Formats: sequence, C-alpha cells, structure tokens
Amino acid sequence: MPADRAVGRRPSAAPCRGPHPPTPTPRESPAVPSADPTARTASGIEDTLDLRLAERPAVPLTAEQLGPGRCPGAGPDLLDDLPGWGPVGTGAGVFQLVPVRVERDLELITRWMNDPAVAAFWHLDGPEHLTEKHLRTQLEGDGRSVPCLGVLEGVPMSYWEIYRADLDPLARHYPARPQDTGVHLLIGEVPGRGRGLGSLLLRAVADLVLDQRPGCARVVAEPDLRNVPSIAAFLNAGFRFGAELELPDKQAGLLIRDRALRHLL
Repeated sequence: MPADRAVGRRPSAAPCRGPHPPTPTPRESPAVPSADPTARTASGIEDTLDLRLAERPAVPLTAEQLGPGRCPGAGPDLLDDLPGWGPVGTGAGVFQLVPVRVERDLELITRWMNDPAVAAFWHLDGPEHLTEKHLRTQLEGDGRSVPCLGVLEGVPMSYWEIYRADLDPLARHYPARPQDTGVHLLIGEVPGRGRGLGSLLLRAVADLVLDQRPGCARVVAEPDLRNVPSIAAFLNAGFRFGAELELPDKQAGLLIRDRALRHLL
C-alpha cells in the first residue's frame, strides 16, 4: 500500500538555524506486513547505524547524530524531542525514526516519491527540487512537523511525518484535542508492501508517540478514502475509524489510536 496526502500543508521541525516562520506542508499514509525478528541491540544502534541504500553506499550515523538533544537556537520543541526517542523492537526487527537530513536523504526520498503508487496520493513526483522544497518547508518551519526516515534493521525503508495535528490545518476539520499527534507514512521499497509491515510499524510508531509524549492522548491520521490498503493498515494497527472528512484536497477517513484503548485494540 502506498501513501497519501494530507490537508493543506504543515510546517515543521527547526534545524540548527533558529526559529523560522510557520510554512505549509502536506501528506501521509502507510503500507504493508512483516518479516522475522532479528536480534540487534539498541546499544549497537546508538554507536552507529548503517543506512544501506539501494543504488548508493551505506551512510553510517554516529551516536551524536542519533542521540537526544536539540541544536542551539532551534525553534520550540513541539514534539517532545523526537530525535531522542531512540530505537524500538518490533516483530520485524529494530526500528528507528531518524530525522531527515536533506543532503543525505534527498535522492532516496525523491526516488520513492516518483513511484507511481506513492505519487498517486502524495503528488510529489517530479524533479528533486519538489521533494526538497517539501522537506525544507518542514525542516525550516516552526517545529510542528518532523520528516523522518523509518530505518528497519539498519535499512531506510519508509518515510514518515510526525506532526502536531492540533496545530495543523487539519484541526479545522475535526474536533481536535490538545497535543493530538498526526502520522503520515509511505513504505518506500516495493518488496516491503502488501505483507503487513505497514500495520506492524504503524502500531510501533503510535505506541512510541504515546510513550514519549505523555501529554498526547491520541494519535490520528487522515488517509484518502480511496487508499484502501492504507486505511486497512491503520485499522490493523489498532486505530479506529472516527469519521469521514471533507478536506480541501481529498475525502479522507479520520483514523484514531486512543491511549485509553491501546492495550485493547
């Protein structure tokens, strides 16, 4: 299952440049099941994480790059230090959200955005500068949206946006609650789709959000209603269908994972 686009757009996580005025950003969605667990320790990932990219060499990330801490002068921390959340174990292996670095990740993410199954919902197919603008809008924004690579067992295989839904244009279209956190997802490599991996990782990331953001009672998403595999992945990950939403660029389903129901669904 591919991915899809959000309401309007949303700004995002400040890099080491100091605060920037809010700017828009879009999107979202997931796809796809599981692989066998592989034992790999969190301590090993703290020291170095090899990003084994198809068509380019591995890019090791140091503990400083992956570890907690915000850069001096960055904008407000609206997502409880997402860069410091660290790795989590899943049924498919060790998974980590690694904040995007344009100079490292642009080529890979652009390739994913030009996959027809992804482009149908994200609308970011085309030359690199379109993807770069989308990423920088978040990275140079006010901190309310953080674009990330999803790295599974050292391999970047998905793209995520974790954002403050209560501060997003989406909040005009549903009864938002303070600290609601939104999720957009696409699975980047075709072999990873259609096997339940999207549901597995969505559950892991939703639980990670709830564990790391104690003030957040709900994780939400708004996939396009036409994106049936995406909606199925959210439902299989313990989200419930809340409502149909008429958004400016799509008819969407409001999917919600509640803290109070996380151990029941």
